[in-house]
Amino acid sequence: MASKRMGRQTVALEHPPSVESFACIGGKQEGKGPLAEYFDQLEQDSYFGQKTWEQGESVMQKRALELALHKGGLKEEQLDYILAGDLLNQCIGSSFALRDFRVPFYGLYGACSTMGESLALASMLIDGGFARRCAAMTSSHFCTAERQYRMPVPYGNQRTPTAQWTATAAGCTILAKDGPGPYVTHVTCGVIEDYGISDVNNMGAAMAPAAHSALTAFFRETNTAPRDYDLILTGDLGALGHRLLLDLFRLDGLDLAGNCQDCGMLLYDRQRQDMHAGASGCGCSASVLNGYVLSGMRSGKWSRVVMAPTGALLSPTSSFQGESIPSICHVVCLSRER
Repeated sequence: MASKRMGRQTVALEHPPSVESFACIGGKQEGKGPLAEYFDQLEQDSYFGQKTWEQGESVMQKRALELALHKGGLKEEQLDYILAGDLLNQCIGSSFALRDFRVPFYGLYGACSTMGESLALASMLIDGGFARRCAAMTSSHFCTAERQYRMPVPYGNQRTPTAQWTATAAGCTILAKDGPGPYVTHVTCGVIEDYGISDVNNMGAAMAPAAHSALTAFFRETNTAPRDYDLILTGDLGALGHRLLLDLFRLDGLDLAGNCQDCGMLLYDRQRQDMHAGASGCGCSASVLNGYVLSGMRSGKWSRVVMAPTGALLSPTSSFQGESIPSICHVVCLSRER
């Protein structure tokens, strides 16, 4: 069998899987942002009717899957695998959300890159003939992330200008062997980059090198250039990280300014909502993809999109021990044409 590999990191899918259905859910702040109309549901209660924020995040992720199934006219037994993860310790947001579903489950952790990781792996499972239909999903919650990584919300600590607001959102994409598209044509697995950034309130600076590394590998190994795509969308680098990424590519002689945007800068109105550097969290790129982007591709707004979610692979323990923040980026190429 001919190899599907195009280089060290990139795979060209022989029979590109189709996006069959998608859904996203957001919270109160997401409902005040410029992309509010693209959410399937917006919840004003940060607890989602539960006793704790962590339980609420699980309910949010469960709803996203149920909505994606409903929109596609599907039943859970038609899924061969669910691939999901989140930011909570031991990924309890996903495992508790899916414990009532009798579907084979792979739990993933790629931090805020998890939507890209789950899409990439689901696509390869389908293209490889190991599955006909998979759900790729993830979530994040502002209150659960703040409690775990920084300070509990009731503490009321000050946020630095480089800080980002963790999105309370979940997104789910159902991929199938055949369908109307868009299609996942290529995936690039990132390598871990660590430039010594240790400030947990400056994730953009920590993750920008990972985005640069993965996108560089993608362009090189697919023999394409930024101008070949309608939209290049990174995952929650925020305002600072986005500027750093553009600067890194300028040093390479490439100008991404024309068609490169960042999910962290799209989800909120940074001035009106006082979101400092923008949005972050697994749910940021997941909700932007499963609302704004896929809706836009279905309507013909874009034909070829590069999705490049980034993740900071830290933990509270590593931060307390003074460790730097290693980061990752996974690239998924979507096209209206197979």
